[in-house]
Amino acid sequence: MIATTYSIGTLQYIPFFYVIWSDDLLSASEVSVIQKTITDDPSLDADEKTQLLGWLNRTNPPQDEEIKHWKQTISNSKIKLIESDTYPLTSFSQRLGNFHCGSCDFNDHLKHIEINLGIQPNHYNHLFDVEVIHEKTSNRYNANVLDSLLKGSNTNAVDEFRDFLDRPIFSWDIHRDKESFRAKVLEQVQVLGEKGYGAMGYEEAYGGTANMPAYAAIFEHLMFIDGSLAVKFGVQFGLFGGSIQKLGTQKHHNQYLGDAGKAKLLGCFAMTETGHGSNVRGIKTTATYDKDSDSLIIHTPGKNDNKEYIGNALHSTMASVFAQLIVDGKNEGVHAILVPLRDKNHNPLEGITIEDNGYKLGLNGVDNGKIWFNQVKVPRENLLNKYGEIRDDGTYFSSIKNPNKRFFTMLGTLVGGRICVAKGALAGAKMALTIAVKHALNRRQFNDSIKIQEDLIMDYPTHQLRLTPAVASAYVYHVTLEELMKRYSDDALGDKRKIETQVAGLKSVITWFANTTIQECREACGGKGYLTENRIADLKGDVDIFTTFEGDNNVLLQLAAKGILSDFKAEFNSAGFTSVLKLLRTQLTDRLSTINPIYSNKVDSEHLYNPKFHKHAFTYRTRRLTYTLAMRIRNYIKKGIPSYQAFLKVQTHLLALGKAYSVELAYDIFSEFCETVADEEYRALIQKLGTLYALHELRSDATWFLEQGYFAGVKSKAIRQRVERLSTELRPHIEVLVDGFGIPKHALTAPIAK
Repeated sequence: MIATTYSIGTLQYIPFFYVIWSDDLLSASEVSVIQKTITDDPSLDADEKTQLLGWLNRTNPPQDEEIKHWKQTISNSKIKLIESDTYPLTSFSQRLGNFHCGSCDFNDHLKHIEINLGIQPNHYNHLFDVEVIHEKTSNRYNANVLDSLLKGSNTNAVDEFRDFLDRPIFSWDIHRDKESFRAKVLEQVQVLGEKGYGAMGYEEAYGGTANMPAYAAIFEHLMFIDGSLAVKFGVQFGLFGGSIQKLGTQKHHNQYLGDAGKAKLLGCFAMTETGHGSNVRGIKTTATYDKDSDSLIIHTPGKNDNKEYIGNALHSTMASVFAQLIVDGKNEGVHAILVPLRDKNHNPLEGITIEDNGYKLGLNGVDNGKIWFNQVKVPRENLLNKYGEIRDDGTYFSSIKNPNKRFFTMLGTLVGGRICVAKGALAGAKMALTIAVKHALNRRQFNDSIKIQEDLIMDYPTHQLRLTPAVASAYVYHVTLEELMKRYSDDALGDKRKIETQVAGLKSVITWFANTTIQECREACGGKGYLTENRIADLKGDVDIFTTFEGDNNVLLQLAAKGILSDFKAEFNSAGFTSVLKLLRTQLTDRLSTINPIYSNKVDSEHLYNPKFHKHAFTYRTRRLTYTLAMRIRNYIKKGIPSYQAFLKVQTHLLALGKAYSVELAYDIFSEFCETVADEEYRALIQKLGTLYALHELRSDATWFLEQGYFAGVKSKAIRQRVERLSTELRPHIEVLVDGFGIPKHALTAPIAK
């Protein structure tokens, strides 16, 4: 029986019931919230409570005619839905009651439903045939607070640097000629060097503050100005200067580091070769010690053994050249040597050939080039000899006897560069997201015949799903990289191998994320995103290469996976590898016992939003991939297949493990960060971002979880729906969230972002 009229008490609940029954995610826990509100509401009489509680029966839901009658009742009232109200749906319901009773007391109980169910205007404003007073953004949160959380201990350095960048020389512009573009970028780098920003990561004696986290933070901000500036800055001060700092000794520091930090000595980092990109150990350039002249002879043996894609190659006067060090006829492995490139007139020195790489997909303000060496003689003192030296008697000595350990120790000192690369790529994604979100909060398109103006495209659920999970991921990855840079910079941590593994995986995952996000933002901005003036086109070209330099992502993920296997093998070293496998098999069996039909079908919001569930899922995936990978390799080796071939057979498995490990690591670090946020309201917002990140990642790899029986189909579907719902719940705060990235207003030059 359908009621034709409703009492005032019942009437105020009708908008809630109309929204509730248009949402197919009504869980048992959510029903209990509404039941408790109705039961505790003293303004309702017994009959009203019976009627309302009857409408909550999930096995016998209200008839379609009843729901249509609710909608008609709401539409006939001609009241307005005002998104800016503190409790929009509660206030709307109050106005509905007032329409019929004249002036009713505000029902404070209704807001508990709105709060506990996380109902946002985006869930329901399209359901009502009423005028909706749209708001671009909520003022519930302050972007400055979020920005402060992300800056952390770097606040003073970052704030000062943002102000410093607000000057004409750092204004963004469109450049079509690489020569003029390079000249401007060089001038910018020199200005930064003169002001001490290049040397920030060096010791105080060489103009720095020994503050690598702050250096990484300002590097990220240079991406907001221009990608070419960030990369050339990183090459000059991070790679060239950093190689002198990390691989050289006191004499090198005193002679070169101060000038390198001020950009008075321009240098490049000559590691990569045309024939050997990722395989640094296999490079062909040689540095042969000549005892008679007490010098090193740098030589490129073949046409494709040249140094390739060397940033700063056209402007540099010196290079850190990585070469096979040969002493007394013995190859002592890869070492770095400082090699002068040009004379005082900037002409290449004898035996050195330098060519321009030419125009690229992006970063055309960086002077990338190729370098060949033909029997170039440099003093023995130019060997960066922190980890290996040639003594006065002409013999080679290293305190690290194992050549493999020596090689990886040398490369490990340069891990900070990979963190900066990931931060730079992430900065590109942040810029693209900010532009796309601000565009979506101004651009209107489509509506129905009743609404006065077209809808903001940010109000469409599909658009929210395109951008909001990426915003959440950007927060997670920012916090993760900040933490890794702190760990890397902590000299108390002597063994950095674990951080090397972590950075290798995260650099890959984050740079891929950045490229995918920038492309999505380009499409989300339609034709406007294709215009160069709106920055996204340049961001696409500039960030693309981040997946390749400082290590190809596919190679780095395999490196990360091998590091995980090494840790796994050493986990219970005293028991031996076989015992570890047996133990892990038992652990996985115990974990699998919890993955029963009840668990794999569980879809309550309390469960799906619970960090314990996310951590369990991520840990299970990493551990299972580790165990099955180890077993596959072990079985191949037992059959007599060489280790190298065994690893080739499991390459895709290695990549899967590297990705899984990186996602788990990022989520764990972000979860720990959430607990440090003192303000409860902001902590709840940050935690919601973490929840969206976790569920989005689980949804992205749903195939694997379904194959393992960890999810049932109903759970996978519920996760997808929760991702959509969380994206909608965060819609009122989306502009505050991108403003929380802290991109300076003077850097937001894209017309569609204003």
